[in-house]
Formats: sequence, C-alpha cells, structure tokens
Amino acid sequence: GPQDDEAFLGIKGCDPLAPLMMYISKMVPTSDKGRFYAFGRVFSGCVQTGQKARIMGPNYVPGKKEDLFVKNIQRVILMMGRYTEVIEDVPCGNICGLVGVDQYLVKTGTITTFENAYNLRVMKFSVSPVVFVEVEARNPNDLPKLVEGLKRLAKSDPMVQCIIEESGKHVVAGAGELHLEICLKDLEEDHACIPIKVSDPIVSYRETVSEESNVMCLSKSPNNHNRLYMTAKPMPDGLAVDIDKGEVTPRQDFKSRARYLNEKYEYDVNEARKIWCFGPEGTGPNILVDCTKGVQYLNEIKDSCVAGFQ
Repeated sequence: GPQDDEAFLGIKGCDPLAPLMMYISKMVPTSDKGRFYAFGRVFSGCVQTGQKARIMGPNYVPGKKEDLFVKNIQRVILMMGRYTEVIEDVPCGNICGLVGVDQYLVKTGTITTFENAYNLRVMKFSVSPVVFVEVEARNPNDLPKLVEGLKRLAKSDPMVQCIIEESGKHVVAGAGELHLEICLKDLEEDHACIPIKVSDPIVSYRETVSEESNVMCLSKSPNNHNRLYMTAKPMPDGLAVDIDKGEVTPRQDFKSRARYLNEKYEYDVNEARKIWCFGPEGTGPNILVDCTKGVQYLNEIKDSCVAGFQ
C-alpha cells in the first residue's frame, strides 16, 4: 500500500494507538475438532476481545468485497507452548492467537480496523512442496471424511498443498518425505480420523531454462483450425529477483512496466507491453508474452492460455 497512510505510519512507528494491522501466519488446531486458532503478529494498533475487524484473505483487492469479511473477534489468547490463556487485549509488537476468525481464512490473512488498508505481504518460504503422494480412503464410504480432513490439513500447515486432480485423485504435496510422513500421520489420526491408503512418493522435477530453445513447439486444436507456437528462453539476469521483490508485478501499469524493463534490462518495449501473465499462481518469476503480430481474436483464447501457463 501507499507509504503515507495511517496503516503504514502505524506499522513504522509500532504505534498502539494506530489502526489495528495484524498478519495471520498460521492456523493452529484446537482441542475442539475442526476449529483453529488464527496465530499471528500485531504490527500496529491493539487487538481486543469482541472487537469488530476486517478479515482480509490473500486475494483481497482494496475497494472490492471479494475475500473480505467484517466480523467480531470472539477471544484473544496468549499461546505459551501447550497452554493458552485468554486475555483482554494485545498491543502491537506481540504475537497472539484469535478465536472465531478461522472459518474466514484458509491459511494466512490480514486483520485490520482500517477501512482503506492493503494486505500485508504474504510470507515466502525458502522451500517448496515438491514431493507428492496420492491418498484415498480404505473404505469408499469415508470419502467425505477424507475431503474434510484434507481441508483441515491444508489449513493447519502453511507449506502443505492438497490438490484434487482432473481424474478425481486426491494429492498431498509437501517439502520432503519426512514432512509428508508427519502430515499423513496427522491426517489419519487427527483430521480425517479414518484409515487411508497412500501411494509411493513422487518428486516433481523442474528444470531451469538456460538458453533459448532451438525448437519451436506447436500445438493444434482438435479441429486443426487453431495452432499455437511457443518457445522458451531465459529471462535477463536479475529480473526474477525484481519480480520476487515486487519491483515488477502483474498489477503495474503495462506502459510504465514496459519502460522499466526496457531501461533496466533492454527488453523490447513492444514485447514488454504484451505480457499476458506471471506464473505460477499469477505472481511467480516466469512470464508469458504474446509475440504475435496482426493475429485476430487472441482475446478469445487468452484466458485459456493463461490458465494452462499457471
């Protein structure tokens, strides 16, 4: 967000009298099955029991209502190892847990009382979920319990990913075999509470593009009337770092972004203006660029191409 609004100044000065800005970094399972404490740090203001706050998920865009809930915080708790203690309020600079907001957040989010607040930036992890296993219930009648258990598992661990493939198979992805082993034990004993079958681990291989591909790839539509040609090449040194830092983002004005890429990386201005998306997940350090000239009806297929790239 802007560097002169109340939220920014409150965070900068760690001001307990400023509007509340709290980042929820993790969901901690409670003794009550299926419920979670929303655990995070208060960056400005003061969080209080019974306080009405704006609960903003990672997809919230200022000025819109998507991924935004205005609810009361039921309780504020201090978490000390295995023990919790209910307290009235927690000022900025401290970490605490909230009760009553878990159903509005998936993994992370921002809690605020400032109406024009922007999201606090999502944490980036040094490792990625690259080991996959397929899971299924031993008893087919337990499938609804497995689905509910996978939702709880995904909520409780910020690193784990639970995916439903097109074939209907349920896939759990983790940072390594040990991480997956712990997650599956939690899934079977705590979240789903059913016996499950697990496939052998599969490692996701990702190779870096080191030079421009010498083959132009071609893909045809089933009726052979549409053809897509694609090639891959490495990005200029430092551009991926700029994307990770937020210097180059998909939300920037395309003209100013093209100017920046041209001046710093000698990127062709026309190509830079025709960046379709960043990936994966819309923000990653890979770019899909439309290099066509004079081709009509590209907007008809743009969404499908972007979805495939992600």
